[in-house]
Amino acid sequence: MVEIKTDTALEAMREAGRVVAEALAAARRSAAVGVSLRELDEAARTVLTKAGARSPFLGYQPSFAPTPFPAVICASVNDALVHGIPGDYRLRDGDLVSVDCGAELDGWTGDAAISFTVGTPRPADLELIAATQRALDAGIAAATVGHRIGDISHAINTVVRAADCGMPTDFGGHGIGRRMHEDPHVPNQGRPGRGFPLRHGLTLAIEPMLMAGGHNDYRTDPDGWTLRTIDGSRAAHIEHTIAITEDGPRILTQL
Repeated sequence: MVEIKTDTALEAMREAGRVVAEALAAARRSAAVGVSLRELDEAARTVLTKAGARSPFLGYQPSFAPTPFPAVICASVNDALVHGIPGDYRLRDGDLVSVDCGAELDGWTGDAAISFTVGTPRPADLELIAATQRALDAGIAAATVGHRIGDISHAINTVVRAADCGMPTDFGGHGIGRRMHEDPHVPNQGRPGRGFPLRHGLTLAIEPMLMAGGHNDYRTDPDGWTLRTIDGSRAAHIEHTIAITEDGPRILTQL
């Protein structure tokens, strides 16, 4: 069931989204050569605690996962696509890092992700991140009243294919609001003019995930969570929670 939010609810979601943005910024500031992924998680956790927010990631266990998720961020490095568990791995010069974070505040939720490099960047990694950002921007630009979910999906996929990147076809964005994952599903590929109609008050998490090798296949680590590219190529993941409004798409997860 899809819930259309009131303007008051959108303002509450904006506050949750602000906490997410602050947590991601704290994790990014903490990222440096020699710093562990667990320390990035601790930095984000501190922001959530100070804001009085709850993590929708911590303890989350969807049907595919063998264990509850043990952290407040997903930290995915290099060939890890999404859902990386932040542990004792220490960042190295040239690593590509994707951090995903959520926050629930006063009953409303935000969800976003960033990708960045540590130390000396590889030019190919910077282009991969830029392509992922372009895909997200295209998806957001298509998220207007009168369009449909398929218009968002098609816009994202057009950028991804032009960049000769791969993309997992069974993962994508989602509705969001009182819970982190709500209807409707937002695929990263689709046909324009198809799917759920976009209305004022609909809130979505849009999240392209690009794989530099051009393949759509991935594998799952023994931890049951971390997804990796099948060919060992680098991956990037960028996400925002947005609201569909009569004035155009509104990004809720930014400072």
